[in-house]
Amino acid sequence: MGEQGVGGGEEYLFKIVVIGDSAVGKSNLLSRFARDEFDHNSKATIGVEFQTQVVEIDGKEVKAQVWDTAGQERFRAVTSAYYRGAVGALVVYDITRKSTFDSIVKWLDELKIHCDTTVARMLVGNKSDLENIREVTVEDGKNLAEQEGLFFIETSALNSSNVNSAFEIVIREIYKNVSRKILNSDSYKAELSVNRVSLTNGSDSSKNSSCCSR
Repeated sequence: MGEQGVGGGEEYLFKIVVIGDSAVGKSNLLSRFARDEFDHNSKATIGVEFQTQVVEIDGKEVKAQVWDTAGQERFRAVTSAYYRGAVGALVVYDITRKSTFDSIVKWLDELKIHCDTTVARMLVGNKSDLENIREVTVEDGKNLAEQEGLFFIETSALNSSNVNSAFEIVIREIYKNVSRKILNSDSYKAELSVNRVSLTNGSDSSKNSSCCSR
């Protein structure tokens, strides 16, 4: 409770989900971002798990609450509750397993079904340290990202390459979306009052009603 309204500033808390097939390195991406740790013996996550990390954007403190699928994806049971309220998503595949890349479209569909707000989406090709057994080219990743309107980055949770960048780009984009929404709502209010004036001043009410009935 003590942190509420520190310095009178606004507080931002963004929920970000990490999705993708089993064993693509989602949990290690998360622990590398939140705690700068990598577990060589990491087992499938059980139970709901999230980490909260504070990032500064434009001088404002932003908290990213990053959720891990908790191993549910193995049972095709990622629930709608997991996605609820998410405004950002990292959609992860393993560059050494083509099948995990082929699943990306399915994960994007899940996002569309469960999220009704604008979601900042980042396609992540993880395990870039395993270049010698790569099955998915950088070009493949870029093309899919372009096609689906996603950000794209390759990461290595093992050597921490690009991990922070992946999260920070998403957080920055969410922040931009939120700011845009606030601006839009203000201009929307202004527009409404202008319309109200022109409608009350308009003598021909039938004209006004027909313009809105299309």
